[in-house]
Amino acid sequence: MAETSGTGNLRLFYPLKTVVEFLVHSNLYISSSATGVALTTVLLADLRVEPLPLFIVFSVTFFIYSLNRVTDLAEDEQNVPRRARFTKRYGREILATGVFLYIAALVLAFVLELPGAPFLLLPVVVGGLYSLGRAKRVLLVKNIIVGVAWGLIPLGVGVYYGVLLTPEIIFLAGFFFISLTVAAALFDIKDIEGDRREGIRTVPNVFGPSATRIGAFVVISVLVPAVVGAAFFLSSEYFVLFGFLGYVLAYIPFATPERGPLFYGFVIDGEHVFVTLLTVLVEFM
Repeated sequence: MAETSGTGNLRLFYPLKTVVEFLVHSNLYISSSATGVALTTVLLADLRVEPLPLFIVFSVTFFIYSLNRVTDLAEDEQNVPRRARFTKRYGREILATGVFLYIAALVLAFVLELPGAPFLLLPVVVGGLYSLGRAKRVLLVKNIIVGVAWGLIPLGVGVYYGVLLTPEIIFLAGFFFISLTVAAALFDIKDIEGDRREGIRTVPNVFGPSATRIGAFVVISVLVPAVVGAAFFLSSEYFVLFGFLGYVLAYIPFATPERGPLFYGFVIDGEHVFVTLLTVLVEFM
């Protein structure tokens, strides 16, 4: 009876796992996370929520990550074989969709003469450096590139609304730059063997997983007084970012080489979904 019950639970779990894998491997989840960063920025900066900037962020992110999945196929075959198989089967179609969405975002930006429309070309440069260049083989460079790319999201929101140099936008750009640089370093823990074979020097390769986790814990902890300052000088709503930091600090100890790609692609990337939900809850309570 117990075995039958256990088998039934596994059968119920399998469809959920399939859905999560699809969301992660298809880049829909990470693109939604990036859109969440944009929405969090809009809400914390007390701006009006509009669908267009959110669509632009989603489209650009979807294109960049879809391109990266195709260019990193050889590495994924070593590090994330299930994702590699998914990319081999659906990668071209997903990339084509990403190209279409990105072009649509560009056309809308230029036709509507949105402020900073040329700004949309910058993520492609950053993504090209990461996906096609050799910069990511240099220690810390690819982590910083990822951090810069995500830090550009609040800056893009600032350009769209004409509030680029406000303290709120500058703080959030720096906050997400630092936190995503940390997340990118933690992501490399799962890819240690594959990155070594590809000659890619990463923080876990050079210093080890344990030191990477300790370093991540220290850096994220340093953001705590920064959030206190933002809540004191900008708005008490910024205390919601403590939820984000707590989420990150909670998963850091579990970032080990044995963890599967869904832990990294769903749990770690879920930090942005989590903070977005918290922000929306706080804003509309």
